[in-house]
Amino acid sequence: MEEEKDAFYVVRKGDIIGIYKSLRDCQAQTGSSVCDPAVTVKKGYGLTKEAEGFLASRGLKHAGYTVGASDVKDETFGKLVPCPFQQPAMPSGKTSGNDSPPKRLQGVLQSDNSVNFIVVSILLQAKVYVIVSISFSIKTLCTSIHSCILEFDGASKGNPGPAGAGAVLRFKDQSKALRLSEGVGMATNNVAEYRSLILGLKYALNIGIKHICVKGDSKLVCMQVQGLWKINHEHLAVLCREARDLKDKFMSFQINHVMREFNSDADAQANLGINLMDGYIQEEWK
Repeated sequence: MEEEKDAFYVVRKGDIIGIYKSLRDCQAQTGSSVCDPAVTVKKGYGLTKEAEGFLASRGLKHAGYTVGASDVKDETFGKLVPCPFQQPAMPSGKTSGNDSPPKRLQGVLQSDNSVNFIVVSILLQAKVYVIVSISFSIKTLCTSIHSCILEFDGASKGNPGPAGAGAVLRFKDQSKALRLSEGVGMATNNVAEYRSLILGLKYALNIGIKHICVKGDSKLVCMQVQGLWKINHEHLAVLCREARDLKDKFMSFQINHVMREFNSDADAQANLGINLMDGYIQEEWK
């Protein structure tokens, strides 16, 4: 597939974020092991004039990287040293003011209290490209909500075959839910079930959930995670240990087996995951 000339890709693998110009380079970041960190990819272009105007009105002109202060930790930018606040010298042989503007992203950035903004500028081939990631502020939502319900399910066409993981996080008094799909690659249904549980638990911990009630239609996973059933396969034992390690990080954890007909939303997400590359995660808030 031909690369789009003005596109770039933001890749998150575990807690690390990288910027790539080629989709092929993104695909190379996926791991071969089910224990590798999950990979998510987002695509960006340039900004519209309206979007640039919105950012400029909030003091974000020509920023190399901007992020909400509440999301910044001491280690975010590595080791920093004091620096006088002054205009940096231009590199030799470079002049400003005559560069043509970059290509524009189709769409208008709008202000909304329900979303947060992360802006990253990348210098690629003498052009500045900007990505604006707009997502519902789940962390803000959870400052007063520390509990949720997690529904998980896995799917495999062929068992083993192309597989996907699905998870749905539901919050009290919220009409919308966080819906997740992850590509699992070629795997059995049991592996996909474990991957879906691990996916949901990781997201719940990441947004500050302390108390969680888990529901799934895999009796094997529900029983093995509680230590009630023996694990006969080492690859499932590895996944079970990871799930148990995650559950121990919650203040309270409960897992219940439910019938398939009561797990349709997670099942739908798992089937979406079948069409994703191994380790790629799709998020939706609806």
